[in-house]
Amino acid sequence: MKIENKFPTKDISDEDIKTKFPLVAKKNASHKSKFVIANVEFGGDLIPVFAGPNMVESEKLILDCAKNVKSSGAHFLRGGAFKPLTFPYRSEKYTETKEEGIKWLLKAKKEVGIPIITEVMEEKYLELVSEVTDIIQIGSRNMQNFPFLTACAKTQKPIMLKRHYGSSLRDWLGAAEYLLVEGNQKVILCERGVSVPHTHRATSRFLLDLQVVPAAQEITHLPIVVDPSHATFWRPWVAPMALASIAAGSDGIMLEVHPDPKNSAVDPLQPIDFKEFNVLVKKMDNIAKSIGKRHVLK
Repeated sequence: MKIENKFPTKDISDEDIKTKFPLVAKKNASHKSKFVIANVEFGGDLIPVFAGPNMVESEKLILDCAKNVKSSGAHFLRGGAFKPLTFPYRSEKYTETKEEGIKWLLKAKKEVGIPIITEVMEEKYLELVSEVTDIIQIGSRNMQNFPFLTACAKTQKPIMLKRHYGSSLRDWLGAAEYLLVEGNQKVILCERGVSVPHTHRATSRFLLDLQVVPAAQEITHLPIVVDPSHATFWRPWVAPMALASIAAGSDGIMLEVHPDPKNSAVDPLQPIDFKEFNVLVKKMDNIAKSIGKRHVLK
């Protein structure tokens, strides 16, 4: 039974589903990808949580984060050794740890026993990152870097594809098709905020597009993760938007967690601390259970 696009989205037609991203599109209404990464199931009842600092600042910090987020229920440690910035200028604090940061992520993975997700930005680092990470994160700015997508897909490592803040759902799914066409079946989509005229706060660059969760799930079988930290860019809004994401049907949540949020090397306005994370995970689990056979905590 083929999926019938009786109510097409604003920019996706039946022809798109048939010829532009047939691999990404559902085959029928109940079609949903289920797969396991590092003993964590995606697309099922569990809602995996990715948590950690935006940037791998030091060995001590990433080990501390790994221990704390795992003890609170996180399934993956997130942290960027390669950190894209909007502008080229960096300070001693606001920098990248690159190869050293990848070593620290590996140490955290081995010593704490938590799988890793980290971003890679350049093909020359793809082999290095692939040896350590369990999921390759492709950031929003690389969403339509099609040769890079192809190179990442050919590693056959699981991939999280973040939506660009100016991207339509059609563009996002088209980018995901570049991954699946290479035979990579473990692809996760991540909503992380879109550009709009009004964001309700001067420091917030984006607005969380929660409508894209059910909208995408009508079209694609791929899991949809939400990143309320980058989307809101404001700590007090992270928890309510995380809970709303679970209620909207998100298949996973990515959160920025830091031991000292105000002194985070990158984006200090948005991380939550260990205590806030511990409380939030329990609340997310309660919301997940209230909407059916779903859960956050194992």
